[in-house]
This record gives sequence, C-alpha cells and structure tokens, in this order.
Amino acid sequence: MALQEYKCPNCGGPITFNPGVQEMVCPYCETVINVEALSYMDENAEQTPAEQAAIWDYSGSGWHEAEEQGLVVYTCNSCSGEIVGEQTLGATTCPFCGSPVVMTAKFSGSLRPDLVIPFKLDKSYALASLDRHYTKKRLLPAVFRENNHLEEVKGVYVPFWLYDANIDAHMEYRGTKVRSWSDSNYIYTETSHFQIIRDGNIGFDAVPADGSQKVDDTLMESIEPFSMSDSVSFSNAYLAGFYANKYDLDAKQCSPRANERIRNTTASEFRKTVHGYASVRPVRANIHINCGGVRYALLPVWLLGSTWEGRSYLFAMNGQTGKFVGDLPLDKAKRRRLYWTMFGIIAASLLAITQIYVAFFL
Repeated sequence: MALQEYKCPNCGGPITFNPGVQEMVCPYCETVINVEALSYMDENAEQTPAEQAAIWDYSGSGWHEAEEQGLVVYTCNSCSGEIVGEQTLGATTCPFCGSPVVMTAKFSGSLRPDLVIPFKLDKSYALASLDRHYTKKRLLPAVFRENNHLEEVKGVYVPFWLYDANIDAHMEYRGTKVRSWSDSNYIYTETSHFQIIRDGNIGFDAVPADGSQKVDDTLMESIEPFSMSDSVSFSNAYLAGFYANKYDLDAKQCSPRANERIRNTTASEFRKTVHGYASVRPVRANIHINCGGVRYALLPVWLLGSTWEGRSYLFAMNGQTGKFVGDLPLDKAKRRRLYWTMFGIIAASLLAITQIYVAFFL
C-alpha cells in the first residue's frame, strides 16, 4: 500500500476533495476532476508487502524507545519530507509542502471502510458557525471572540461503527388514575392502580459509535444525526485534503456503547405509548437485542480548538448537517455583575411585595 497523493493532470499541483462541488479540485488551475475517475489510482496503490517496504519510509531510528512506540514515519512523495504520525493516522497534510496525502494501508483489506459520507460543508462554514455559536452569549469574554484565539481548525473523517439490530421487548409499568369529587360534607379522592404491559419489536439501522479513543464520545453523539442517504462507497480520493484516522477500538469493543443506546431508545419509545395516566412507574424491562450487521464508516467532522486562561476548548461541527456544539468560557466579571443585578431585581421585587402586603393587610 503506497502513500497516496493525488496530482492535477494539467498542472501537477496537489488536488483535494471540495465539499462545495463534491469533486476533486485543483486550487492552482481550478481543474475539476470526478472522484470516480480517480479510482484507478486507488487500484494502482494496491501493492505487495515488498513494494510497500520500498515505498514507505518506516523507521524508528533516532527516536528514544519510549518515543517511537506508536509512531510511524512516512516520506512525502512530493518533497521527500518526513511525516511523523501515530499508527492510526490515515490522512493528513505534509507539513513541508502542504500536499494532501493518504496512508492507503490504513484503509485497505479488512481495514477498508464500507462507506463514507463526504464533507458537505467547508472550513469557511465551520468558522461562520463558530461565530454564530458566540452570538447572544452574554457571559462570553469579548476577547475570546477574536480569531487569534483559535489554534486549530481541521476537517476529520472520524471512524464509526454502524450497528443494525432488531429488538424484542416486554415492558411493564404501574400507572395510576385519580378521580375527585365532593358533596356538602366531604371532598373525595379515588386513586386507581393499573398494570400496563407493552410487547413489541423495533428495528434499528446504523446506530453509530465512534471507534476512536482520541475523540470524545459525548461530543460525537452531540453532533448527530448523520444521514446515511448521503453515504457512498469508500474511495481514498474523498480523504484528500482532510485528516483521517483508522479505528483503534474494534466493533466488539464499541458494541456495549451501541447496545446501551439501543436499550435506552427502546425504553423511551415504549414509554411514549403509555399515556392517559396521572403517574407511570417502570416496573420491568426485558429488552432482547438480536444483533444484525455491523459496518465500518468514515463520517465528516470539523474540529475547532482554542485555549483560554490555560484551559482548552474543543468545538465540533457535523460536516454533513452543520450541527455545532462546544463549551464556552465565562467572563467572571460579567458573571458577578449579572449575579448582583439579578440579586438587586429579586430584592427590589420582594421589598415591593412586602410593602403592598403591609399596606393592604396590616
């Protein structure tokens, strides 16, 4: 498997996948090339292990033993510069000449993804979404809004496992209904108790669980959903110009997280069918997961990193839908002012209520 680079057939410049036109585009001569037309380059990248050794410059010499663990050194085909990365690194940009490169061995054979959702939204959209994320955040430090606090913006194809399953469920609840009436002497309340049973099945298709330890699971779940209708068969060409990692958690390791999501969703959907009661309490949940297929996919995510007063802040945007999430710092001075302002309003309101009470009732 070679270190794959895609070159413009007209000017020889490096070409990348453009989310706007959904094709490969040369930034120098603006030549547009169909992704499918580059499939032959992926096929030609398939070589024997002996050829791989001849092309890849894999060496730990010069590194201390502790340092070289988990690291791989590649040689850029354009400028011969060394690209050092972790063993899971699958696509990046040469730090010397800027050429986009794809480590094809990370996505070949049994490691080849079943599908990929190409980026639909570009870097400029991600930056604009960050600005919108700042909007109406009254406690956000004003200086934090400046772009010079943004240290990193990169489009990453995150490895995901997609689980299909059929669920058989038996759910039991205790419900109550309350009826009240009165006569000239008493007020009566009658509480009736019910046993509620629900049996049924639900099908789940493509339940995602990210297969990378480097990406926060909660952050990835927050930018869902991804629409599988935009997925296409995997091609290395889609990775050009973006970062990508292969999974470091396999499907079996990620399955408990997927199973938990399936169980929680099943319980929630069955609970929605129980209504018309004053109160409902779950008593028993028997959820049996019939495992279906598992697929390996690369899904598009924009990651934006920033620091503020020694703390790191990471934002994520769904590269397909634009859904944007991330924590923001609080301006301590603004927070104190807001606290005392709210305290003053509450105190003034209580004083006014007290004065009205005294005037009318004492």
